[in-house]
Order: sequence, then structure tokens, then C-alpha cells
Amino acid sequence: MGLRLVPAGLAAVSLALLGLALDSSNRQARAASAAEPGQTVGQAPGAPLPVGLYFIDTSSFGVRDIAPRSTDSNINLPSFVWATPADVAGGRLQLIVLQPIAVSSTGGAPYQSGFGQTLLAAQVAWKLGSNLNFSYLLGAYLPSQTKIVIQNPVLHQRFAITYNGDGWNLTANFLYGTYFDTTSRTGAYYPDFLNLDLTATKKFGKWEVGPVAFGATDLPTRNPGYARQGQFAVGGLVGYNFGPVNLQAYVTREVVERNYRGLETRGWLRATVPIYQENAEAASAAPPAMIGKF
Repeated sequence: MGLRLVPAGLAAVSLALLGLALDSSNRQARAASAAEPGQTVGQAPGAPLPVGLYFIDTSSFGVRDIAPRSTDSNINLPSFVWATPADVAGGRLQLIVLQPIAVSSTGGAPYQSGFGQTLLAAQVAWKLGSNLNFSYLLGAYLPSQTKIVIQNPVLHQRFAITYNGDGWNLTANFLYGTYFDTTSRTGAYYPDFLNLDLTATKKFGKWEVGPVAFGATDLPTRNPGYARQGQFAVGGLVGYNFGPVNLQAYVTREVVERNYRGLETRGWLRATVPIYQENAEAASAAPPAMIGKF
């Protein structure tokens, strides 16, 4: 979880730009995950960070092919993660704040922009031994008044497992969201959601490369008029550690979608910057995958 703030991070995130389009068949807005699917790809949220304060910014631009017009969206996920020296049940306590910013346009219409739901969260990350790590995050997405994104508060949990031995970052991060209220003031319906972000990268000196993937789905609902959405995307990541700044870029393409009416291609760029570290020399020797979290 480090910084998705680790996105993203530490997170992220909290935008469903396409999901808020009005469904003409049932007059209910389609919704998606409050945490942007794929936002923690490339990070190692299961592993504890070195004690310190980190800034990470994950930005992405996607185009969804919806005939006869496409939908463009840019989602920016700036975040801060404080890896505290506090010990909780043998794990490191990490505090996270993330503020999504969204811009979207459909069919060449003027772009709309606004702040998304702020994520406030606490995470505990444990080293299990043999280069295995596990973390649990508990937080909430706060209400938002911006109409182009989800507005209702969300209880948010994340369960991540990371293997980071021999230069590898093998991570699976489950993101689970529960809405306090499933209906917005505008009549939009928000189902609970489950995301899965997957990373399998390898470091070669300062370089990092490997495949990534993510999936997201609305959970079953008792609303018979709601068309559940889902997606699964695959791609590849390239990263370079400039020391101390770590940059990562990846491109993903959906191979399966449900009720989005088209497949999306999305490009991602992430910068992770340690603002302060208790032991800078030890931290600089740590794998870049342990520095990016949200």
C-alpha cells in the first residue's frame, strides 16, 4: 500500500466516469468502482514501506470505443503515504490520503472536470518471511459534489499479497467497496464492487519490466433494473528508478467488458517521490516496487 498513497498509491480511486451515463432502458445511471480499476498495478501494496513520507501521482488517459462515438477520460490520482514507525500486531502502520481529479468527454463534447472522492485510509503491512508480505487497508471515500464522478460515501477495504524476492514484484491486490447509500440524489444506482489488480514485473538494474492485468466487477444487487458492469484488461509495464524518483509507465487494453458498450485502451504514468525517509541509504537500496503503493 505505500503511497495508491500508494495509489492508488495507495488507491485509487475513485471515479466512474463512464458509469454515470444515463441508461435509456431503465433510466438509472450505470456505476462502476469508486476505486479506479488498475490504479495499483505496478506497485507492491502488500509490502511495508521504509519509514518516511511519500508522494505518488498516478495519471491515466483512456479511450473507450463506443460506436458511433468514443468516450475519453483522464484520471489523476495524487496521493501521500506516511509509513509510520508504529507497530500494529507486528506490522507497519501506514496512513494514506488520495485526491482524484477527473476530466472526461463523450463524442467530442466539451470536456467536464472536477475533484473526485477523497480517500482517507490506514493500512497495516506485515513481512511474513521468505519474501512474502501481506497488508490490510481500511478507509473510506468521502462524499463528492462533482456530478461527473460517484458522489456517495464508500467503505473501502484492500487485501494485498506481495512477493518481492530476487528483483520480482508479484502482487495481487483485492479492492472491495461497500456503499453507505446505493442511491444518489440524482437517481444513480451504486452497487458494491470488487477489483483485482495484478502485477508480475522483474527488475534489471534500474529497469523494471513485466506484464500487468486488472479486473473489476459490480457485485450482485437486488435491483432488477440495474445492468451490472465488469471488465478485464491486460498490458505491459516499463519502469526506471532515477533514484530517488521512480517512474513507471504501462498500457492496458480491455479484452472482456460487460455493459460498457465498448472496449477501452488506457495509458498510465506514475511518479513516486520519497519526501522524507528515516534511513535514506537503506531505502534507496530497496526495490522500487516497495516504494510505490497507491
